[in-house]
Amino acid sequence: MNLRSKRRLAADVLGVGKDRIIMDPEAQDLIQDAITRSTIRGLAGMGGIKVAPVKGVSRGRARTKHKKGKSRGQGSFRGAKTARTTRKSAWVTKVRALRWRLKVARERNEISKEQYRTLYRQVKGGQVRGVKHLMEIMKESRR
Repeated sequence: MNLRSKRRLAADVLGVGKDRIIMDPEAQDLIQDAITRSTIRGLAGMGGIKVAPVKGVSRGRARTKHKKGKSRGQGSFRGAKTARTTRKSAWVTKVRALRWRLKVARERNEISKEQYRTLYRQVKGGQVRGVKHLMEIMKESRR
């Protein structure tokens, strides 16, 4: 029994692809006799024609791979260093860390207000490479 045209009609009526139409073998005679859209709708209502659920792509393998840290080394990086994190965002992160460190040092009285101001300006001007460098400059200024 060729039910290809019925499958196409059912897919159109139910608004899904032809591959998702499931026809009940016991209702095959009724499906064979169905020639209008309304009869197809009736068969769908009574369960003679069903719609298969959407197949998803399982993320199980991806999760285990991610969890174990596989394929996440330096060689798997795609794009340039600045494509992954922009120069600006790297700068902002660095400057925030330096300013926070300066604030803590001022609150703990490790540096004076004048030293804080000069160091703050140096940070803004890009003269300080990182937190470690800032600590070295602070040590030298204490002497």
